[in-house]
Amino acid sequence: MTDARHIETERLILRRPDAMDFDKWAGFKASTRARMAGGMQCRAEAWRSFAHMVGHWTLRGFGWFVVTGKDEGRSLGIVGAHFPEGWPERELGWTIWSADDEGRGYASEAARAARDWIFGDLGWSTAVSYIAPQNTKSIRLAERLGARHDPDAPQPHDAPCLVYRHPAPEVPR
Repeated sequence: MTDARHIETERLILRRPDAMDFDKWAGFKASTRARMAGGMQCRAEAWRSFAHMVGHWTLRGFGWFVVTGKDEGRSLGIVGAHFPEGWPERELGWTIWSADDEGRGYASEAARAARDWIFGDLGWSTAVSYIAPQNTKSIRLAERLGARHDPDAPQPHDAPCLVYRHPAPEVPR
């Protein structure tokens, strides 16, 4: 089931962020895990980045989903479409907030669902993923999703990153 508010997969619900997600977000942004996802932030900075995430939906009509497990209902991370002002291209991104939730296929399952939504419902013909060079897990996931490193693609900010380009799915004729 897909609409502008949520996507459901076999194990996950991808839903728009709301106020109940802030504490989990702030905890993630205070952790060293955030170094590869925009950097660590104090609680006040995390509030601003969270407000950016929520407001992106209003301003662009799409954005980050909070990934929750159907079985427990707890927040696991974010995935979705991102295109803030000043970025050269639209992004498909993902982040799992806790190392305890890695290796269970959540990021892959959520990213596939978000990618299908991006190419289907949003009608994008391409998307990129901006990945920190040392983030080998995200690089492997991008490659499993069919994305390829695009060394000529423009970067979104001063911090160097690798740009992985996701091809649009083949449309049956």
